[in-house]
Amino acid sequence: MLHYTNMITCVMRDLVARVSALSFIDLRKVLVFARSGQNSADGPFATCHWVNQPPSNPTHYTWHDRRGRVVKRSEWFVVRSPVVQVQGTRVDYLISFSLPRFCDQTLDRSRKNGFYPRALLRDPMIAKLDTIVHELYHIDPGQSGIRRLERADGGCSARSHGPAFYREVARLVCEYLESRPEPEAIEFLRYSSRDLSGRHGEVVATAFKTFPSFPQRYFEPLSQQPLPLETEPNIAIVPLKTAVRRRHYTERDLETRRFLPKQVSSLKSEVGHLRLET
Repeated sequence: MLHYTNMITCVMRDLVARVSALSFIDLRKVLVFARSGQNSADGPFATCHWVNQPPSNPTHYTWHDRRGRVVKRSEWFVVRSPVVQVQGTRVDYLISFSLPRFCDQTLDRSRKNGFYPRALLRDPMIAKLDTIVHELYHIDPGQSGIRRLERADGGCSARSHGPAFYREVARLVCEYLESRPEPEAIEFLRYSSRDLSGRHGEVVATAFKTFPSFPQRYFEPLSQQPLPLETEPNIAIVPLKTAVRRRHYTERDLETRRFLPKQVSSLKSEVGHLRLET
């Protein structure tokens, strides 16, 4: 049996130890988990989610008629982050990997391949290592959210996936490889999902029991609603309708699942097995 998210977390720990630009990351506050992602469907290979963020400013929705006039609005609300705690430590970032899609990615026809030496492009590990570094590089050094890149004029760019981002990620990947990491630690990244199943029998990963759902931000109506403005005496106020979302998660909300090339299934496990490498 291969525990894929534990293996990825080990690689992250090695990256943080060997690559200076990532050394500020406290992996105790990063939870790695898996989501379902088939090769036949479009979608990301991995994502980085900032969960320990402050509430938004109060806001509301409005509805307009064909002339652009506001005809109704929602209640005022704020957007909040759920609390995620693992073994008493509050998690700041969730990094999810789409399986088996992540296992089967390559740099062929990718816009990333232009940033790597040609010799590295032949190694099937590079695409996956690039994605791992990519998600870690999203973490802001000030621990204040998702990293924003600096433009040439000194301002911050809202585009986190521009050429400068890809170039820097590739540089960090090369720096890591030049540090000569243990081959056994990254060998699993060379294999496809089918190859992994053949070699290890089962590929498992940490997931939330609410699979395929995971902790996400939620809307909360203000307990004290502002009085209607003089400019909106005839505007209808619509009660806020939102999906019910969990507000607190712990290690008890995690489980181990089998991730096969074509399906995902539950695997009962003890809670103590879930955070071995995080």
